[in-house]
Amino acid sequence: MNKSHFIYCLTFGLFASFAVSCAGNAEKPENSNGHNLWFHSLQGEEPFEFVPQEQKTTLNILSNELAQNWKGKEPVIVKYTGRSKLLAKDGFRLYWLHDTVWVQANTPIGAMYGVYDLIRRQETGTLPKVGKDMVEITSVPAYEYRVLNHWDNPNLTVERGFAGKSLWKWKELPDIIRPEYEEYARANASIGINATVLNNVNADPCMLTNEYLQKVKVLADIFRPYGIRVFLSLNFAAPKHLSDLKTSDPLDPRVRQWWKDKAKEIYSLIPDFGGFLVKANSEGQSGPQDYGRTHADGANMLAEAVEPYGGIIMWRAFVYAATSPDRAKQAVEEFVPLDGKFKDNVIIQIKNGPVDFQPREPFSPLFGQMPRTRVMAEFQITQEYLGHSNHLVFIHPTWKECLDADTYMNGPDYSVYYITSGKKPFHNLSAIAGVANIGDSVNWCGHHFAQANWYAYGRLAWNPELTSEQIADEWIKQTFTDNKKFVKEVKEMMLLSRETNVNYEMPLGLHHVFAGAGHYGPGPWEGASRPDWSPKYYHKAAADGIGFDRTDKGTNAVEQYKEPLRSLYNDPATCPDELILWFHHLPWDYKMKSGRTLWNELCYRYQCGIDQTRKNIDTWSKLRPYVDEQRFNDVYVKLVRQAKDAIWWRDAEMLYFQTFSGMEIPAKYTQPQHTLDELQHFRLRISNYETPALDKLPEYTLE
Repeated sequence: MNKSHFIYCLTFGLFASFAVSCAGNAEKPENSNGHNLWFHSLQGEEPFEFVPQEQKTTLNILSNELAQNWKGKEPVIVKYTGRSKLLAKDGFRLYWLHDTVWVQANTPIGAMYGVYDLIRRQETGTLPKVGKDMVEITSVPAYEYRVLNHWDNPNLTVERGFAGKSLWKWKELPDIIRPEYEEYARANASIGINATVLNNVNADPCMLTNEYLQKVKVLADIFRPYGIRVFLSLNFAAPKHLSDLKTSDPLDPRVRQWWKDKAKEIYSLIPDFGGFLVKANSEGQSGPQDYGRTHADGANMLAEAVEPYGGIIMWRAFVYAATSPDRAKQAVEEFVPLDGKFKDNVIIQIKNGPVDFQPREPFSPLFGQMPRTRVMAEFQITQEYLGHSNHLVFIHPTWKECLDADTYMNGPDYSVYYITSGKKPFHNLSAIAGVANIGDSVNWCGHHFAQANWYAYGRLAWNPELTSEQIADEWIKQTFTDNKKFVKEVKEMMLLSRETNVNYEMPLGLHHVFAGAGHYGPGPWEGASRPDWSPKYYHKAAADGIGFDRTDKGTNAVEQYKEPLRSLYNDPATCPDELILWFHHLPWDYKMKSGRTLWNELCYRYQCGIDQTRKNIDTWSKLRPYVDEQRFNDVYVKLVRQAKDAIWWRDAEMLYFQTFSGMEIPAKYTQPQHTLDELQHFRLRISNYETPALDKLPEYTLE
């Protein structure tokens, strides 16, 4: 039988026990350690049973999911025919006809996504109302590659990881296979993630040795039935480290052949290997510029090596030099002259903002400057600058803000989303990446609410048009309960959390004003070994005011944006308040749109952040009857820490800035509890990029 025409039929009935709904029930649920993620509402008395390894096919996986989790009365029929151009490789169609639910796709992987979507709709109460007429839902992912980037190291540390050690136990592999590997694959497949980069962009060359490739193969084999392709970050100088070559020059024929041989070795072990992620000539990493070559020379050499196997190269645009007068400008300066010079299987990976995953940044102007080059967005799921896994910050609004931004590349309606998804201008390769927040913590992410960011990234990568409210609603109902009061209160807390974080950390476009120790907490007074690692380089506080002048009278970074944005940002009267200190250096008594002076506006924004974190404690306390004891307590402790940290941020920054402004914090606001001298002499102690221990932080009362 022709497999492409095979119809796979699955039929399941409704068990009486499934008919009981606990919606609205305020009785305290059983304890949960959070390990079940957004599958929590599906867990019965017994944990989910995975398909035995010898039966591990995509169709058996989705059959198992339906058998254990479908609660509907209607039978479910899954079919894949390979005939629909609309559905492409990963898309699916759900339709209800003749008291039957049909899941249609071109491939088993597409059918799997359809089954997960069906179950999600069941658990969130969004199944369509079905009458006599057919009802259908079609869903196709916006991006071909929906990637998680892990910054995990062979020694089990995770750079900017705040959820324990690495999930990948390299010393145990390939002999010991932990159940978390398949749980990880299932979680990603359920939200549409289809690719993972296993190791840090600051890559150890050992990852390309045969010893480690054998370990990678084990993970690739586990992930494959879930539709997940494995990628590796590489060290550009690997030929020098792993062979007798004395150079890694991308134009040297011997180096080019070394990479071709390495690609052949990898693909012989992992036929569906995705390709490489590359950080080159950035923060001390080796790259083609070491040999007088360009980023295009380096990327194209690697692209040539993986091209015969269908691999791609994701080349990061995160570059900056210590001598640059404005770090925010350098990506455009280095990459725009190379527009159109990259091979078709190269895609340039651009951070959402021009500096570095700050609480708020304008979108990177590089998105709108390379019409002949494939580009992708890189977001940060792990909370490097957002209070680590101590703070509740739902980051989806940040990513949505970036993707919705109009770059005006060739006029209006050239959003970052359209450009990166290949719609405008048209490209046949599209991708999106998120830096993972996953570790071996029992709840995966270190904070129960940090799981929402992993979930939100997957849903965004599939459909960027979903709103933050929709995604938060889905996650809460699947992770905790569908009780209306609980959902309403928690959703409001989540949706306000990003703006709350901006307010108590770096309002009005302030950025990079954190302590150098692990990027946790404030440090506006700190120096650094190079200027662009120092907060002073960015806030430029002085007697005459505060803010970074990027107008045409300053570094002229506004020139990298297309009109009308260039003029909008260049004039403080029209520049959005949220970005005003990003683009302007303004006097302390500058009158803001609110009517407050700049100093008083800063005081007001910080107080808003403090007030909301306090309110979150009250909100969560009232919801105790609706959540299990362990997760309630875990979250409560961290909400208290976040509220105290908010005061710490305000005290440190405003007391320091006060030495320049000479102005007082209004008496109606929370008053400082520590002196500037005390805060400046306090030192965080953080090792291996772990979240600071609670007893090592400044103590505050919330009275």
